[in-house]
Amino acid sequence: MNTNSQHMISKVSVFCASSSKAKKEFRKAADELADLLIKNNLLIQYGGGGAGLMGQLADRVLEKNGKIRGIIPQFMVDEGWMHTGVKDMLVVNTMAERKNIIMTNTDGIIILPGGIGTLEELTEAMTLKQLGIIDVPIVILNINGYYDRLCSFFEKMSSENLLRNEHHQLWTKAKTPDDAVHQLLNSPKWDKTKARNSAAI
Repeated sequence: MNTNSQHMISKVSVFCASSSKAKKEFRKAADELADLLIKNNLLIQYGGGGAGLMGQLADRVLEKNGKIRGIIPQFMVDEGWMHTGVKDMLVVNTMAERKNIIMTNTDGIIILPGGIGTLEELTEAMTLKQLGIIDVPIVILNINGYYDRLCSFFEKMSSENLLRNEHHQLWTKAKTPDDAVHQLLNSPKWDKTKARNSAAI
């Protein structure tokens, strides 16, 4: 654990794709991220699934004897989507309950490539931080420029006066897993009170 960080980091939430067709380079990034988080002795929290990058991440953590916790709604368990190898698995009633736990009971958030669910999680985390409800680092792991167009759209929001320029500090972007973990561990403290006072344009 990096004791020089302004955040005491012991657990990190990772959001990522559940698609079984995730590209090889995205899977490689998930493996590398898992290795680095394990090296820093961090508990990894994720959505509890067994497929796609979610399953890749969990498999790697289990293979390397790292610490991982899944949070998954009951209907996904009923559908057979839960990773059966993850023993620390919290089964909740709803998607909203799952997201609340993963986003508010953590010391940081890392976003790997993902689909519409990952996009929802990213923007909800940004909203919570904008409103001063959470104050943890949010790091977008922008493998091969995956999130370039999304970040350009955030710039468009600012150019149209729908998002403050300073709100681009809600998140950081990383090109590699190593850079993402460095940013996670060395992110400056977010001022919740100041955030809430400047939440609106």
